[in-house]
Amino acid sequence: MLPAIQGLAHRVRTRRANRQLGGLLAFVAGAVNAGGFLAVQRYTSHVTGIISSVADDLVLGQFALAMAGVCALLAFLFGAATTAGLVHWARRRELHSEFALSLLVEALLLLIFGLLGANLELYVDVFVSSTVLLLCFIMGLQNAIVTKISKAEIRTTHMTGIVTDLGIELGRLLYWNRTRDAKLEHFVRADRDKLAIHATILGLFFVGGLVGATAFKAIGFSSTVPLSALLMAVAAPPLLRDLRARAMAAARKS
Repeated sequence: MLPAIQGLAHRVRTRRANRQLGGLLAFVAGAVNAGGFLAVQRYTSHVTGIISSVADDLVLGQFALAMAGVCALLAFLFGAATTAGLVHWARRRELHSEFALSLLVEALLLLIFGLLGANLELYVDVFVSSTVLLLCFIMGLQNAIVTKISKAEIRTTHMTGIVTDLGIELGRLLYWNRTRDAKLEHFVRADRDKLAIHATILGLFFVGGLVGATAFKAIGFSSTVPLSALLMAVAAPPLLRDLRARAMAAARKS
């Protein structure tokens, strides 16, 4: 297993591991979101836009579209709830894979999407609606992983909060203090650490979008298979550790 990703999904967290995992998942989210748009012409991590679309469709009398938006919103919601359920289930059993389980679920769903997408494309009506729900579920699942790991410090599937925080810190950085006495109550100082992590997350989301869109354009739905493999590699160490522990416990009982 590559040392760089071996400890990213471990239950014992460090600030560095949180940020590395957040950056990796921001890349994955950017790739899935951009590639998913080419597949179904919808961005599936933008919950704000989904809710606004539901309101617009209701006012315009397009009730079928409004219901589709509600379903997409519920899929994102259930994805986040699934992560919470898996984390608490694993935590109660003191498993090392309390965060890795959700990554594994995401990896399997992306793998299924990549392998079956090309065949299901023939059934356009069913395919588009089911793909939107699947991708929204994945985005909710993933965003909840990093939110729980980092205690809401990092988000990976939507950039509104990231850009807002980035702008706040930039404003502080550019602010001119009349005095250099940093001990004064109203002295303004930017959090350069926060500035760096938000800029990194934003950059990786954008790069992921470029890679995802380019890959989908070149090879279609199979472009999600490498992303699935990457997530499986991250999730594997704690999962294997739990499996070994369970096998040893079963051997002692027999």
